[in-house]
Amino acid sequence: MTQGINLNNFFSDYIKRESIFKDKKTLQSNYDPETIIHRDNEIKQLADILAPCLKNEKPSNLFVYGKTGTGKTCVIKHIISEIEKISLQNSVNLKFIYLNCKLKRTADTEYRVIAQICRALGKEIPITGLPTEEVYNTFHSILESEHRNVILVLDEIDELVKKIGDDILYNLTRINTELKNSQLVLVGISNNIMFVDTLDPRVKSSLSEEELLFNSYNALQLQDILKKRALLALRDNNMDSGVIEKCAAYAAREHGDARRAIELLRVSAELADRQNSGKILLSHLDEAQDKIEKERVVEITKSQPRQHQLVLFSILSLCPNNEKNIFTGEAYELYMKLCSKINLRPLTQRRVSDVISELDMLGVVNAKVISKGRYGRTREINLNLSKELLQETRKLLESSLDIKVSSLSNL
Repeated sequence: MTQGINLNNFFSDYIKRESIFKDKKTLQSNYDPETIIHRDNEIKQLADILAPCLKNEKPSNLFVYGKTGTGKTCVIKHIISEIEKISLQNSVNLKFIYLNCKLKRTADTEYRVIAQICRALGKEIPITGLPTEEVYNTFHSILESEHRNVILVLDEIDELVKKIGDDILYNLTRINTELKNSQLVLVGISNNIMFVDTLDPRVKSSLSEEELLFNSYNALQLQDILKKRALLALRDNNMDSGVIEKCAAYAAREHGDARRAIELLRVSAELADRQNSGKILLSHLDEAQDKIEKERVVEITKSQPRQHQLVLFSILSLCPNNEKNIFTGEAYELYMKLCSKINLRPLTQRRVSDVISELDMLGVVNAKVISKGRYGRTREINLNLSKELLQETRKLLESSLDIKVSSLSNL
C-alpha cells in the first residue's frame, strides 16, 4: 500500500518557499510594456498617420501586417494610449474601439461585430433578434450624433474575413460617404502577410490606404527584449549564463517571434520554480522548448480547416522523415489525389500555395520561394518539426481526415 501525498505539508512548504518570480505578470501575453524597444521607426510612422485625428481631421485607413510576435498589437495599443491622453488634455472628441476578431463571441457574425461596436459607443444592442440592417442604422445614428472621429482597430482582421467574408469591411469603409458630422477610421492588423491580396479589389483599395509591414526581430533584438522583461519579472542572478541568448536564438529561428521568446522564458522559469532549483538552468529552457513546441503544433493542427489539414498531410506524406525538400507542384499533385479519395472539392493550386504560406507563417513548415528560370517560380518546402512531432502530427491528421498513410501506395 502506497502512502498518499500530504497536500497540507506540500502547500505549506510552497507558501514559505521563495519564488523565482518578482512580477510574473510581466511575462504574460496580455502585459503591455510602458516602453517598446526596437520599434521606433514603426511607432513614428504610425503616429504620423494617426496624428491628424487630434485636429479633428480624418486619418487614412491603415493596414498593419507582419508575422506573429513582431509587436503590431503592442505598438498600436501604445500609440492609442498616448493619443487618448493628449485628446483628453486638449478636449478633442475622439473614440478608439479595439476588437480582437479571433474571439468567437465578438466576431463570428456581422451582426455581432456591429453590435459590439455600438456597445463600445454606449448603445446596448441585444445579442440576437434584430435585422443586421437595423443594427447598422443604429451604428450610423450614434456616429452622426457624436460629432467625433472614431478609430476602429480590428485585430486579427483576417480571422474576421475568414469567418464572415469581406462584405463587412466594404460596408465599414464606405460608411463615411453617408456621414456628415463624424468620421470612421479603420485600422486592420493581421499576421497573414498575404491577406490583403485575398480581398475584393474595392475593399483592398479603401482599407489599405496606408500600409505598414512589421519585420521580424533578429536574435540580438530579442535578447534586448528578453533582458528588459527578465529585469521586471525575475529576481536577480537566477539564470544560468547563456539562458537569454539561447532563448532568443530559439525564437529567432521561429520567425523572430518576441511573444514566443517571452513565453519560452516564462515557462522555463515556471519549471525552475516547480523544481525549486533557485535559478533557470539551460536544461529548463530545453524542456520548455519541447513542451511549448508540442502544444503549439498540436493546437495549430487541430484548429486548421479541413482543406489546410489535407495540404499539411500531403507535405507530411511526401517528407515522412523530413529528409528531403519538396516543391509546391509535388504537394499539389498528391493533395488533388487525396481530395478525390476523401470526396473533398479541391482548391486551386494558387490557393494551396497561399495555404502553404500560412503554414510557413505559423512555423509548421519552411517555404522558400525559388526561381526555376524560364519555368517560373515555386516554393521549396520542408517541415519545421522534430521527428517526435512528425509522428504525432501525422497520427492527428490521419484521425481528423479519416485517412491512412498506408493507403497512399494505391494513389
